[in-house]
Amino acid sequence: MKLATVRTATGTTAVRVEGDRYVDLGVADVGALLALPDWRERAAAPGTPLDGPVEFAPVVPRPGKVLCVGLNYRTHILEMGRDLPEHPTLFAKFAEALIGATDDIALAPESDAVDWEAELTVVIGAPVRRADEAQAEAAIAGFTVMNDVTMRDWQFRTKEWLQGKTFEGTTPLGPVLVTPDELPGGVRPALTVTATVDGETVQKADTSDLVFDPVALVRYASTILTLQPGDVIATGTPGGVGHARKPPRYLADGSVLVTEISGIGRLQNRARTA
Repeated sequence: MKLATVRTATGTTAVRVEGDRYVDLGVADVGALLALPDWRERAAAPGTPLDGPVEFAPVVPRPGKVLCVGLNYRTHILEMGRDLPEHPTLFAKFAEALIGATDDIALAPESDAVDWEAELTVVIGAPVRRADEAQAEAAIAGFTVMNDVTMRDWQFRTKEWLQGKTFEGTTPLGPVLVTPDELPGGVRPALTVTATVDGETVQKADTSDLVFDPVALVRYASTILTLQPGDVIATGTPGGVGHARKPPRYLADGSVLVTEISGIGRLQNRARTA
């Protein structure tokens, strides 16, 4: 099953995506849908098809938590000159950073080093704390696509990364949530992650390169705090980021960033000076 949050003349609504058909589920967004104990039944029930083209909002517009994992692909860790980690490296974003699948990325005038990071992202579908493996698997509602657009000059101002990771209006999330039953590998999906900038492939990797898989990340994060429906966990980016290039390469006004994960979907966002 594929779910999305789309914009309408009166706000947003959660839909089930059936090819080119969008079935209105009668709930404000996917986050609100996942908060319902019977969300799977509600998502599968008959609904009213939407007329006309749709515009995607962030698949979960205001998640309670946006957790991100740094340094989780072997290739990216090595290109950044670091050792493989013993534990996941966690940081956070806030909901104000999130944009839809075709929205413009806001290039903040305060940064000269705006970079791309294509990421497979977990969406939580049930409350979970101190999960064992089975509980972590059951808590995964599905997967979506994120690009963790990063202001590198702000990220590396200090040893903590937050300030470079959550600039407003920078982080596309979507276009859809795909439930694990539709993906090869299920809750440990075997997928290809790709990013292009102005038509040039800059990142391409298989999720088998992950150091900590989605289930391991849910277990780790739920040890720290309760994960709630609609929370998201971005699992990290593969090699190919602009900051690691010689010379470094960054997004500029007008750059078109395409982020795609096989079996899930595609984000296409143009960078625009804010």
